[in-house]
Order: sequence, then structure tokens, then C-alpha cells
Amino acid sequence: MSLNPQGAAAQPEMLCIFGTGDLGRSLGQRLLQSGYRVIYGSRRPHSCGPLPEGAEVMSYAAAARSASLIFICVHREHYEFLETLAPHLKGKVLVDLSNNLKKDMYPEANAVYLQRLVPGAAVVKGLNTLSAWALQNGLLAGKQVHLCGNSSEAKQLVAEMATKMGLTVLDKGTLSAARELEDFPLRLFPEWRLPLCVAIILMAFFFFYLLIRDVIYAYVEEGEDISFRIMISLANKVFPIVSLIMLSLCYLPGAIAAFFQLYRGTKYRRFPDWLDRWMLCRKQMGLVALGIAFLHAIYTFVIPIRYAVRHKFISRVMDEMKNNKTTPFYFDKTEAWATDSFYVLGILGLFLYVLLGLTSLPSVGGSLSWREFNFIQSKLGHLTLLVCTAHGYIYGWNKFLRPSTYKWYTPPGYMLCLIVPSVVLVLKVLLLLPCVDRTLIRIRQGWERTQPREEMDITKVINL
Repeated sequence: MSLNPQGAAAQPEMLCIFGTGDLGRSLGQRLLQSGYRVIYGSRRPHSCGPLPEGAEVMSYAAAARSASLIFICVHREHYEFLETLAPHLKGKVLVDLSNNLKKDMYPEANAVYLQRLVPGAAVVKGLNTLSAWALQNGLLAGKQVHLCGNSSEAKQLVAEMATKMGLTVLDKGTLSAARELEDFPLRLFPEWRLPLCVAIILMAFFFFYLLIRDVIYAYVEEGEDISFRIMISLANKVFPIVSLIMLSLCYLPGAIAAFFQLYRGTKYRRFPDWLDRWMLCRKQMGLVALGIAFLHAIYTFVIPIRYAVRHKFISRVMDEMKNNKTTPFYFDKTEAWATDSFYVLGILGLFLYVLLGLTSLPSVGGSLSWREFNFIQSKLGHLTLLVCTAHGYIYGWNKFLRPSTYKWYTPPGYMLCLIVPSVVLVLKVLLLLPCVDRTLIRIRQGWERTQPREEMDITKVINL
């Protein structure tokens, strides 16, 4: 008994791939798994190597006649053969997946060059951000790809195929955007560039600052060589300083943006470009701060097993045994409270740090509602900043007024690192005042303060 009373089931659509390299084979395998038939075009059909099971291979001309949608998986340097196939490619849709080794390698985009070689075909630039490895391992669910082309029908055809593969498609317009799409794979951590630069600059500054205050000062003023402290002790001072400043820089742009909205009386005017860029990299800045905080924790655990610490402890014990004396011991409860509070705040701060880092992961953050995510990243984020700042204040609670603390009249590093987080916390307290908070909530709900006539005219001109 036939399951299809109207006749045999329709054949799956045939798709063609020019190129039998790693990318072409991986793409063909993925298309076969998505229910398509695949035919390869090759200059050596009988010796092109292993292909996915179920795929066919023919010459370029024969393969081009068999499908209306053709994927170009060859390098731009070999595009010349397509010009000889122009009669067979007329009316076809060509998907250009090529990339270049560097930006501005050619005077025109690869897709534009391909369209010029085959004017009768509809060229679509897209899928060039997919790697052979991702295609082979099926890591495509929800992955966003960009398309551009001069033919809306051709882009729609490619978009339907990409959606069937589990991809999310974003239309970037005409082929004039092809160069932008070809530059996407050449980007090297664009969102991480600013946070990493800030972290490197801060670490370099505080490393040399503390090197002068601790090591060079001891050598010049006291004639003591303590350069061995550079590797562990000095680094373990730099890491918490930079981590705390980086954490505070995650929440400072939010406070600045809130004051911009209060000053302007509206949420519909754009922030300055520098503030926009700063706010877009807050997640990466926080993750960098978390990584540096982990280094601080690891270095702290290493300190007791260092040679210098063990030598100092053994020398003190031997000195007491040799002189037959004991060190007078006075239990200072204030110091005990300060020490325990210092360690507890450090442990709690690291725990909250890790919690913030985990919720920033897409797999975790995607399972949270917007209110839950906002509570963790904003409320618990500021609590983390408060705890870590208190950790720093307790570290130097009895050292702020000591003249010996200011070597060469310079403040210690932990004092400098408390400036930015203290400013952020003060700004947050000001924004939480009822009179300020109510106004800010109204603005973010769409309310606008009435503007003078002249200012409204200027705003309209700027927006236009």
C-alpha cells in the first residue's frame, strides 16, 4: 500500500558545490544531513579524493547544469575558470564563501569580482564565517550568518537553505556590503581588544609603580636587595589592584549613562561614541577582572610555601632556640577581627565574582529571565564591588595615617586602587536616592522633560 496516493515522493532539491577541499566536503556533508542532494563540480572528477557518502561528482560544466544553487568553495585566485562557464551559469544563484588572508588584499570584494566575471548569474555573499570544523561537528544551531546580494529572490533562496541547516540569517543588503562580510573572519577578538588593552596598561603602570616604591626604595634608602619579591609578592599586589579597578570600570559607564539621561531628560538621544563602546565591552571587562582575581587567589595560596617565607620562619625559630628565649605573645583582638574580616570579605568577593562570571555565559544567561539576569548583574554586581572594596579598605585600615606608608611621599598601590570603586559606589548611592531614582525610572519608561523651543529645533536638526 502506497503512503503517497498521488504518486512517488518528490526528489530532494539538488545543490551544487564547486570545490572538493575541506570546506566543500564539510558543507556537502551538512547539506546531505539536512535533506538535500549534493553534486560536486571538480576539475578532476575521477581523482578528487574522498567525498561524503551519497554525493556525486562531475565536471564543472555538468555539475552547473544539474542545480540552480551553486556554492563557490574555491579561492579567489582560481575564479578565472568561472568566466569560461558563464553560459552554463546564466540564471544560476552563486553563493560566494571565499575569504582573504588580510584586509584590502584586492581592490574589490571577492563577490563583486565574481559578479563581474559572471554577469548573468545572481551572486550572493554569505556563509563565509562558517569553518569546516564547525560544519563537520554540527556546531551550527542558532549561529548567525550574514548575506548580501543584489537579487532579493536569490538571497531568499539561500536564506531558506541556511535556515534549514539551523542557522540564523541576517540580510546586510546589496553586494556593496560584501567587503564588510569578508572582513568578519579577519577580526581578532574585537570586543576584547579594549578590555585587554586597559588591563595591560593598568598592570604595567602599577607594576613599575610598586617596583619603585618597594624594591628600588628598599635598595636606595635601606641598602637591602629584595628583588626576589618581584615574581610573587609584587605580582600579588598588582593583581588585586587591577582586578578591582577593572570591576569598577564595568559599572562606572552605567552610572555615567544614567547621569546623561538625567541631564538631558530623555532616553531617546544617543550617548557619546566613547560611552557606547565602553558599555558594549563591559562583559569582557568583567571576565578579564575575574581572571585576574583568580590569579590573585592562586598567588595567595602559594605565598606560604615560598623559599623566602620558609627561610624567615625557620631562622626565627632557630634564633629563639639558640638564645633560649621565646617571643612575647600578646593577643590583639582588634587585629584578629581585622584579619578574619579581611579573609572573609576576600572569599565572599571571589564567590560573587564567580557567580557573575557564570551568569554571563550564554548557556546560563539564556535560561534566566530578564529580571533575574538584571538582578544578578546589577544588584549582585554592585554588592560584589562593595565587598571587594571593603576588602581593600580593611587591608589598610591601620596604615592610612602612618608616615612610613608614604615612601618617597607616594601613596601605596592599594590606596590608589580604591579611588575608582569608591567613586562608583558614591555615584550609585546618589542614583538610589528616591528623588533621583523616581525621575530616572520615568525617563527610562519613555517620559521626556519639556525642552526649550530652540533646543528642540536643534535636536530635530541633529536627528535628521
